[in-house]
Amino acid sequence: MDSKFLRVTLLISLLFMVTIFFVVLYANGVGPGQKEEQEVLEELVTEEVLSGQIGNDLYGWMEDENFFDKSEVMEEEDGAVRVNLMATSVEKDMRILVTGPDGKPIEGQFFKVIVNEQDEYKDLDRDGIIYVADLKAGEYKVALEEQPGFIVPASPMPVNVKARVEYVAIGDISLLIKTEEEVDAMAEDGGRITEEIDPTEPTELRTTSTASLGIDVSRWNEEINWNKVKDAGIKYAIIRAGYRGSVTGTLVEDWYFKENVEGATAAGIPIGLYFFTQATNEVEAVEEASMVLTLCKEYDITYPIFIDTEGAGGNGRADALDTKTRTAVCLAFCETIRRAGYEAGIYASKNWFNNNIDTSVLTDDIYVWLAEYGDAVTYDKKYHIWQYTSSGRVLGIEGRVDLNLSYLEPKSNDNIKEEDNRED
Repeated sequence: MDSKFLRVTLLISLLFMVTIFFVVLYANGVGPGQKEEQEVLEELVTEEVLSGQIGNDLYGWMEDENFFDKSEVMEEEDGAVRVNLMATSVEKDMRILVTGPDGKPIEGQFFKVIVNEQDEYKDLDRDGIIYVADLKAGEYKVALEEQPGFIVPASPMPVNVKARVEYVAIGDISLLIKTEEEVDAMAEDGGRITEEIDPTEPTELRTTSTASLGIDVSRWNEEINWNKVKDAGIKYAIIRAGYRGSVTGTLVEDWYFKENVEGATAAGIPIGLYFFTQATNEVEAVEEASMVLTLCKEYDITYPIFIDTEGAGGNGRADALDTKTRTAVCLAFCETIRRAGYEAGIYASKNWFNNNIDTSVLTDDIYVWLAEYGDAVTYDKKYHIWQYTSSGRVLGIEGRVDLNLSYLEPKSNDNIKEEDNRED
């Protein structure tokens, strides 16, 4: 055979073998069609494979949980939310909070706790808070029942249930405070319904030699130009910190609380605070005081902190309290405030003081803020601040505002002294 012809024949044979090799590779899923081939194979996985009968299926390993090493299994566990328990007792009760990694109560889940390995309590409204009342004082163990998707504490939590109210601020009360964005403020804010109706027309500012002129404000006064307020002659402001919902009892921070406190302080106006109560017992009063103390701890409060007790239109959760209970609520609030180092007091109308509060038990260290609209006070008991109108006009505030005459001289939280409650 001619050598030239032989070389050509060998070359053609080699090219043919290479072509056959690549055709075989392509047929086995290597090349541009690999993705489409894999999708076809995945569609052909049988029910037996999905149930764990791997057989000869090339992709059966994807369904085999034992295929992965330990780190892969742990990664699946880490996808669950780790939760913690917190608990507070005020008086023969227990409030249990189920909190997430952010420290806030977990909402939307049906958690259940076991107390002393026998009594079950459920989070029926799924707000991450379980309240247990009517307990005997003593030590308890609280365990959280396992819940799919959550990693619960391995050991029960010890809780000391107190025998009686100690009027000490609750440290974790911040977890219960809501913003007005989180509630139906129009339904919950009973403070917008004034119990005492002001019959007067828009009132001019009053000045006397024995009392100082001030205002009290809340979210209903909206944005305030505090520099103009000071220029108008206002000497102090009593600012609403928040309220308890008249319907649900939720603790709610006033929408403008921070803005008002910081604005008044920056303008050099001394401030006090008030809280619109809907507490139905001493425990809730301590909660309300605790909320105010939590909100104000970074600010200089030189006037008293008041509990605002009045009606919420007849439908409020605390509207029907008897005199004894209402008085106990006010005293519990004030005592909690006082034990934290602040001055405390009660705000109410003349009719409310006369008919709904036992004023005979009010001690000299509880300040009285009286609402009685008109030209003179007819209330025949001690008072320290007189709210004489809700129809005031002050530069820097749109619309009407409450005006007050104070017979207190603010110096510090420990040195607020009482002056004679009289005017020229």
